[in-house]
Amino acid sequence: MKLTGAAATAYFRKPDPDHSGLLIFGADPMRVAAKRQEVIAALVGPQGEEEMRLTRINAADLRKDAALLDDAIKAQGFFPGHRVAFVEGVADGMAATIGAALTDWKPGDAQIVVTAGQLSAKSALRKLFEGHRNAVAIGIYDDPPTVADIEHALAQVGITQPDRDVMDALMGLAQSLEPGDFRQTVEKVSLYKYADPKPLTVADVMANAPQSAEVDVDDVLAVVSRGQADQLGPVLRNLYAQGVTPVALCIGAMRHFRRLHTVASDPGGPAAGVGRLRPPVFGPRRDKIAREAGQWGRDRLEQALTTLTDVDLTLRSANTAPQGALMERTLIRLAMMARR
Repeated sequence: MKLTGAAATAYFRKPDPDHSGLLIFGADPMRVAAKRQEVIAALVGPQGEEEMRLTRINAADLRKDAALLDDAIKAQGFFPGHRVAFVEGVADGMAATIGAALTDWKPGDAQIVVTAGQLSAKSALRKLFEGHRNAVAIGIYDDPPTVADIEHALAQVGITQPDRDVMDALMGLAQSLEPGDFRQTVEKVSLYKYADPKPLTVADVMANAPQSAEVDVDDVLAVVSRGQADQLGPVLRNLYAQGVTPVALCIGAMRHFRRLHTVASDPGGPAAGVGRLRPPVFGPRRDKIAREAGQWGRDRLEQALTTLTDVDLTLRSANTAPQGALMERTLIRLAMMARR
């Protein structure tokens, strides 16, 4: 049986303990591992591993000894409760071994949970689980988490019914972060709000969001937007010392000024324009972008984009001029333009 979409999401949260097996496959090992952890926790409970009701089998070991899976399925533990035999990193070549275990499975045996990498529609492993009357196959793809996924993740750490702005901020993070990083962010938020009865705010979320080199680029662009050309030198030196190249800085600057141009060009004004940005921006950063777009205006932002496009072409050409000096001169020109 094959499950997708909402049916797959619901199954991970509440799997059927009477099924003989479950295959979880996908190109992103982190996403696959997250779903595998969720479904096994739902099957055996928080004490399942401590009570030895979860048996882990590596695919390489199973390849050497096919009896390992049969032994794990039939073995009876000391503690009552549902049992799971988990096989990690299975490839198509092991379809016969897994198929034999599914054929021998009887009610009361340990449920088989198998994870694999990306599998094509013609995969023998997929066909085995999708065509089995009492087994399930679920593919994990690179789609960002839905609102329901985020609400479930928050509920698991004790945070319920966040405001709309908070959900928008979390959705923005979910679309930009790796699944593991986003899960860690949610966990950090829960610790940050431990025993705090106040509602979760956007500031709480952003205080726990991972920082990246883009924040440093934003520092440079903030100096430019304020017209503080005399402060560019030290900030640029610190940025280059962290490994950011002039080309990467130029790309970041073009992205920033395109965003400002989009906001400034909105018929409803900067306040309306910033609300239409995708991915959305929140909190103080939202107000800052609207303010900068209003101060620069559409015409000057178009001039700034023309200047950045010219230097971008120069940086990517065979020009032998020092790239750092070219970029610094361009940013000084933009800072002087901001003073007008």
